[in-house]
Amino acid sequence: MDHDDVLNLFCFAKDVQPLYPEPGLRRFILATGSQMMLVRHLMDEGYQGAAHSHPHDQMVYVLAGRLRVVVAESTFEVGPQDSFIVPGGVQHQATALEAADVLDAFTPQRRDYL
Repeated sequence: MDHDDVLNLFCFAKDVQPLYPEPGLRRFILATGSQMMLVRHLMDEGYQGAAHSHPHDQMVYVLAGRLRVVVAESTFEVGPQDSFIVPGGVQHQATALEAADVLDAFTPQRRDYL
């Protein structure tokens, strides 16, 4: 692996631009490889994402704030330092009970985010 190949595996904060996929949600695409990616989501208090599923496994780590999360037919409340996994194909939905800062790791990479 040469220097340029290794460099492509890094994501520097100065290069990250926010995306605004829907009101109340800011998305930051962080490190991305061919089989996985790291994404930061900032959610305004009251933000409610649509129930959805995707083929990607998703690992979630809550940095700050509180969320109500529905996975399949189960509901949980999560806060700072909590984490969970949503297997690919499972319907899920999140509501920000207070402003939230969340890291999501997806595998494989979410090409629809790029």
